[in-house]
Order: sequence, then structure tokens, then C-alpha cells
Amino acid sequence: MPRANKFATRPVKQAVISASAMSLLYPETEISGYSREQFLLDLVQEAVADIRSCFDNGAHQVQIDFTEARLAIKLDPSKQLLQQFIDINNQVLSHFTEAERKRIGFHTCPGGDHDSTHSADVEYGELIPLFLTLNSDNFYMEMAGEENPESALKIIGDNLRPNQRIYVGVIDVTDAQVESEEIVCERVLQAAKYIPLEQLGTTDDCGFSPFSDDVATSRDTAFAKILARVKGTKLAFDKLNQTHITR
Repeated sequence: MPRANKFATRPVKQAVISASAMSLLYPETEISGYSREQFLLDLVQEAVADIRSCFDNGAHQVQIDFTEARLAIKLDPSKQLLQQFIDINNQVLSHFTEAERKRIGFHTCPGGDHDSTHSADVEYGELIPLFLTLNSDNFYMEMAGEENPESALKIIGDNLRPNQRIYVGVIDVTDAQVESEEIVCERVLQAAKYIPLEQLGTTDDCGFSPFSDDVATSRDTAFAKILARVKGTKLAFDKLNQTHITR
């Protein structure tokens, strides 16, 4: 964070790994003298400390990467594993005030490392209702890479709570083609049909190099895509604002 803030001219959002993902590190066979229950208690405390460290070092918002959410349904269609993950992450959130939780959000996608996915074959609608039960105000949701985004957006709209803001993915990070600002605008306008404007934002579907070793997307392409997101979002805002004025 201190290094990022040296170059930033806007508020910085810092990403951290979810406690639920880290919970998978405990082996199936119990460790002698260190139960899984104690491990989870320690894990939650460390996850809280990780987020607080981001705030203490100048992060405006913290994004918890919860990419294993959709994968959990693939591994366990009963969704018990997904519910366990959500419960762990909600335990982390319980250590923060309402004001602090307004600065914390969750990201979900079917994977995006090396232009590949791990759970895109899982119907998004199977995840969304439970995903939105996280006690968070901000949700960063992959959407540009979806085969049927409109269906997913409708489910979001049906399950959205008044305090929640959805940052819809309008940039497909697994596609080398740079989106035009018009395409981004169309994606925003589509989302606005189902999500109230005061609860809508935009984001990229995932990181361009989630684990730092992904060179599938060049730096120039990544920045071109980010610029398209900014310009396309502005274009959509202007159109939506004009529509509102003329009503």
C-alpha cells in the first residue's frame, strides 16, 4: 500500500485473499494439538488483521477475492461447502463496524488466471442469491465474460438489498480484444435495467495478472482495457443521466 500510494492520484482499493480460501489449507487429517476449530479461529483473526493493515496503510477500500465461491458449487452441488465459506467470511466481517463494512467488498469470478477459468460451467444463478447474503456493502462481479449476462443481472436485481452496491464486470480480462467504449456503455446500460443506478458501479471481470506470473495480457492491453472501462462508463452515465432529465 505505501508504494502504491506513492503513484496513485485517486483512492486505492487493495485486494486480499479470502479467509474461506485459506481455510482449505487445513489438512483432512487433524493436526495433533491444533484442531481445525482452533485453526479457523486463528484464521479469522489473521484475516481481520490483514484488512485492518490495508486500512492503516491508506487503502480507501478493501476487496476480498472470493473466486472459490463458484468453484465450491462445482465441488459440492449441495452448496454446503459454499455456505461454510460464506459463514467464515461473515465471521471476518463481524469484527468490523457498519461504517468499516461500507469500505469492504467481495469479488467473484470463475477464474481468470492465464486466460483460463475453473468454474465458468457452473450456472451463475446458482451462486448469486447466496453470494449476496454476505454481510458486505460492495460486490465486484464478473459479467462481461458470461454467456448469458442478462439472466445473471436479473437474479442480482431480484436479490439485491438496499445497502448493497454491485460493481458489474464490463471488461473481459480473458479476451485479448480491447473493448470499445461503446461496448462498455452497452454493458452498463444493460445492467442498469436491473440494478438501481445508485447501487451500480463498474469494474473489470478479474485481475489482469491475478498471481503476478500471468503474462497472457500485456501491460499496454491491460491499460487500454481500463481506459475503455472508464470512458465507456462515463458514456453510459451521460446517457442515463440525460434519460433521467428528460423524463
